[in-house]
Amino acid sequence: MEGGPNIQERDSTNLLSESEDEDETKGCFNFFCHPRRGGHRFIALIFMCFLGFGSYFCYDNPAALQNYIKKDLNLTTPEYTMWFFNRQGVWHSSRHKSVHGNNAIRSIRFALGVYCNQYWLMLFGRFIFGIGGESLAVAQNNYAVLWFKGKELNMVFGLQLSFARVGSTVNFIVMESIYNWIHEAHTGPQGLGIVLFIATLTCVLSMLCALILGCFDKRAERILRRNEESLGDVVRLRDVKDFKATFWLVTVICVAYYVAIFPFISLAKDFFIEKFKMSNQAANNISSTVYAISGFASPLLGLFIDKTGKNITWIVVAISGTIGSHILLAFTTLNPYVAMGIMGVAYATLASSLWPLVSLIIPEYQLGTAL
Repeated sequence: MEGGPNIQERDSTNLLSESEDEDETKGCFNFFCHPRRGGHRFIALIFMCFLGFGSYFCYDNPAALQNYIKKDLNLTTPEYTMWFFNRQGVWHSSRHKSVHGNNAIRSIRFALGVYCNQYWLMLFGRFIFGIGGESLAVAQNNYAVLWFKGKELNMVFGLQLSFARVGSTVNFIVMESIYNWIHEAHTGPQGLGIVLFIATLTCVLSMLCALILGCFDKRAERILRRNEESLGDVVRLRDVKDFKATFWLVTVICVAYYVAIFPFISLAKDFFIEKFKMSNQAANNISSTVYAISGFASPLLGLFIDKTGKNITWIVVAISGTIGSHILLAFTTLNPYVAMGIMGVAYATLASSLWPLVSLIIPEYQLGTAL
């Protein structure tokens, strides 16, 4: 298997030292305090999971408030849709000493643009929020590989996705109620801006988790002497040209699949209102179904895939299920919860089986570039 040193893999050239290390990590105290032991790793996993909660919560704010945003800001559908083209960011990194939790600041800029009713500032805020959100996701995925490569990796990726999608689900459920509460005292762009400022508090929570996880990783790096084991690993952006064809195939699958999921969910509220005659809240609830199901199913499916393997097979199953769910929504009048349920399970299956493949294809020190 390609890749650099990590929590799970140890230098096999010094068996005596390895045996001594194992003796030192025995005991209940070390189970929770030594970076190689499961108890400590799963404590770190808790903070890894909450890294993406605030980012996904704030990213889906416009989807949950779609009708109110268009009304209060007098936006057309194309102007509103532009907010969702600013999620993509590029982050090039070799090691993650800490995770920069400044998505809160980026989210505040977007909320400020809404409060002041300045469309250019809204777009700028979403643009820099997108860069920060993708950078955060890269760091989160690299932490997962660094701490869990070789064991439970599919389950860990699924669990991280689960918590992130809990953020999206909670957003769809609560944002309209928060808007109505604020609307009693503040209306128009100012009221909408206050609602988005409140949502930014979830990014503050993720920032605190990032700081704590950074301390965990710094301590693990010192105890396990990771830097000493990887002195020859130099990251260069031009290494991209040497990535295997299998990596680029995974990239195409990822892009093509998510294009069929995220834009649809972002605009699904109007679709359900018009085709199925739903209320605003009912449309929000069903739009969150994919995230709610994936939040529950992702860790279970990840654990199942860890036990069975066959990641490629499960990717094909997930893509087929998603195609089927879109066909049901577009060409039938079947209860839409059926199609959204299938889409949720398929989405969770793909995420739990696709992302771990990157760590098997790309050396660990290049994962920041690849992801």
